[in-house]
This record gives sequence, C-alpha cells and structure tokens, in this order.
Amino acid sequence: MIAHARLLRILLVEDSKSDAVLIQKTLSRSKLLNELYLVRDGVEATDFLYQQGEYADAPRPDLILLDLNLPKKNGRELLAEIKADEDLMTIPVVILTTSSNEIDILKSYQLRVNCYMVKPVELDQFIEVVKAIEHFWLALVELPSDQG
Repeated sequence: MIAHARLLRILLVEDSKSDAVLIQKTLSRSKLLNELYLVRDGVEATDFLYQQGEYADAPRPDLILLDLNLPKKNGRELLAEIKADEDLMTIPVVILTTSSNEIDILKSYQLRVNCYMVKPVELDQFIEVVKAIEHFWLALVELPSDQG
C-alpha cells in the first residue's frame, strides 16, 4: 500500500558522480512519484534549502539524502544546520555514506539524523539499499506536508 499520492521531492547531496547516477537511475525506475534534485556539496545544499542564488525557486524537499564526506561544507555541518533551523528540522535526513565509523554514526545521531545507512561496495547491494530507502521513506512513512 502506498502512503503518498503526491509527488515527493528528494534532495540528493552527493559529490560522487557515479553514486549520484546510480541513485538517480534507481529512483527513476520507481513506481512512486518522486522528483530528484542533485547538489554536489554542502554549500550548494545550503543555497538550495534557503532558496539562494541559482536555487531561488527551489522547492522544499520532503526528504534529504546526504553524504557525509562533501567538499566545501561537510555533511555533519550541513546536518547540524538543518536540525537547528525551525523551518528545516522537520525534513527527514538520511545519511547515505561510505563511512561505517562508529564516531560518524554516533555524531550523526547526536545531530538528530533520521537514519544512517552505509553505502555497500557491491553494485547489486547498493541498488537494494536505495530501493529500501525509497520503499521505507516514500511508501511507508507519513511525511510532513509542505511548510514553505
């Protein structure tokens, strides 16, 4: 049963071109209505979320997929900003990263990440992780309505 009939907007914050392409392809094959926006670093993500510069018309995302190891502003810094902002804190954030370091996991949860997932090295497993994110966050979970 699909919980959402509306279009869900996903902000992907990912600097790896190959990972971004794989995530985009996997989500584009979805039966669920979604619109994916890609930014390559933490500064671009901030501009997108605050509708600044080239992202002045950016929509509020329903879900953020966030890599930790980003240029300019890392994922931890961005997560801290999102969860400290009253207007953004209700957007679910899923960390999707290569790091399985206990300190990274603990710090992310201390910063109030909604979910922490490690990117598998194997292609098939990576695709399954993206499908699991899609199924859980886009089909099962009730997300807050647009507050923008």
